[in-house]
Amino acid sequence: MTRTNRELKLIFAVIVVLFAVFLAGPILILLGKSLWDGGLTGEFYASVLSQKGFLPALGNSFAVAGASAAAATLLAFLLAYGVHYTGLPKWSKRLITSVATLPMFLPTITYGFAIIYSFGKQGLITRLLGRQLFDIYGFFGLMVGYVIYTIPVAFLLIHNTMGFVDKKTLTVSKVMGDKALSTFWIAVLRPLLGTFAGAFIQAFFLCFTDFGIPASVGGGYEVIATLLYNQMLGGIPDFNRGAVIAMVMLIPSIGSICILQILERFNIRYSRISNADLRKNSLRDVGWGLSGTVISAGILAIFAVIFVVPTVEEWPYQTEFSLEHFQTVLSDSSLLAAYGHSLLMALLTAAAGTLIAYGAALITARSSLGRRYKRTIESIALVTNAIPGMVLGVAYLFLFSGTSLQNTLLLMVLCNIVHYFSTPYLMMKNALSKMNAGWETTAMLMGDSWLKTILRVVTPNALSSLIEVFSYYFINSMVTISALIFIAGARTMVLTTMIKQLQYVNRFNEVFVLSLLILATNLAAKALFSWLAGYRSKHSSKTTKKGRDSVMITKKCVHWSVCGPEPLPADRLRRKQQRRKQRRKAGGDLLQCR
Repeated sequence: MTRTNRELKLIFAVIVVLFAVFLAGPILILLGKSLWDGGLTGEFYASVLSQKGFLPALGNSFAVAGASAAAATLLAFLLAYGVHYTGLPKWSKRLITSVATLPMFLPTITYGFAIIYSFGKQGLITRLLGRQLFDIYGFFGLMVGYVIYTIPVAFLLIHNTMGFVDKKTLTVSKVMGDKALSTFWIAVLRPLLGTFAGAFIQAFFLCFTDFGIPASVGGGYEVIATLLYNQMLGGIPDFNRGAVIAMVMLIPSIGSICILQILERFNIRYSRISNADLRKNSLRDVGWGLSGTVISAGILAIFAVIFVVPTVEEWPYQTEFSLEHFQTVLSDSSLLAAYGHSLLMALLTAAAGTLIAYGAALITARSSLGRRYKRTIESIALVTNAIPGMVLGVAYLFLFSGTSLQNTLLLMVLCNIVHYFSTPYLMMKNALSKMNAGWETTAMLMGDSWLKTILRVVTPNALSSLIEVFSYYFINSMVTISALIFIAGARTMVLTTMIKQLQYVNRFNEVFVLSLLILATNLAAKALFSWLAGYRSKHSSKTTKKGRDSVMITKKCVHWSVCGPEPLPADRLRRKQQRRKQRRKAGGDLLQCR
């Protein structure tokens, strides 16, 4: 066994042990809880399935999640089309993109309260329009919240795919004499069918498993998430039947992931992508620009109450400007402690999660380990993507109750690392796969160890992606609630769980102040991480170019990792190795420059 393989296998062992203890173990305990009562039994499943409110709640979840996912996918397409297929000004396109991704920076429970204060009987939009548009507690309230929640995910999927669609297809279709609708179908819709299905399924999965929005505007319209919460943390907890509900939640989740894997085969891939200039069309630009403006304005209007309500004395009766609610939060030690816990949890999650994702990606993208090692990592990523946060939280509640990890920040950090592992891993894998595959081989020939090569060559070139992964973990840790609601304790309360507690005592002004605190923190973090990633990317490209130029000009025998990251081609490496063997036999100088 080479030293390189030993190092890689050590990383693999750490990752496998981590997910065995904090993913496989809790899920198996959860399964056992649902099937064991002094012996193997199906009594709990029979009891839950025959329970009066279970099947209606399950049906409600499917209905509202399906409707919300369809609406979110449609709206996301309209926004993405305006960005890619219109002649709108660049600033307008950037604004649409920013607004479409804005909900990612707030916890989902905040959406519910924003809906209440926007569309309620005394809501901001209700007062502006003079009438209430719909009953906010129930199907329509949930749907509005879910659509806002899932638009960013659907938009990013469609937006990224549109960037890889060959725009010349539009010109070709028109030259062939196709009608406008036919051109729209052939050049725009057809290449995106797989992405539409993927966006819908992802949105459905998020809606089906979310707890934050039903917790605030669900009302009497019970869904599977609120049923699980009430079963586990209600007046009379029933852990066995709660475990059954959690296992039932896994079925559509796993089904969604399996469908996504199948749809991956039908993605259209172009051998060549060209960004042809779009023809000027004022009617098209005005129409799609107007649709994008209306959707963006709708999203911003709902979130406007987050800024309005905490800056007045008492909405809606005393609307004079006041900063009293901000002063209340800043003077409350428990609320400030929750903010400190959130920051610490997010930073620790981002740091440790980035290392884990990086190590896993090195195994699958830049190692010679066997297929079973790589398949194991891929399977872990697939499973973590299928486990809802609430299910993971319930499983942790069962496994770690009574242990030293119960209600600790460490457990919350580990939960977040496991819960969000899939996307950071794929981000790092894609980045590492695009790098030159011969760096490690070249380093070995030059006498460098694998670890030194990773630290001195691979990591600096992957730093932009590492920063993006760090940002992803940080932001999601700041807004998550579904899992943490079950494992956060009184002394380890974070902002999202604190918001849930404040709901019980109707302290909605403090809720919005804390939501603004989360938003400001995430926006500042995103701006900082984006700047660092961009700066590092530009610096790396300049350094690489400078290094290459120095090699070409000076013709000196300089170590490759100093001059630049590009190794010699494989054929040249083989020839060079053969010449070295010949010189070794002849007793020549091995370090002599060519």
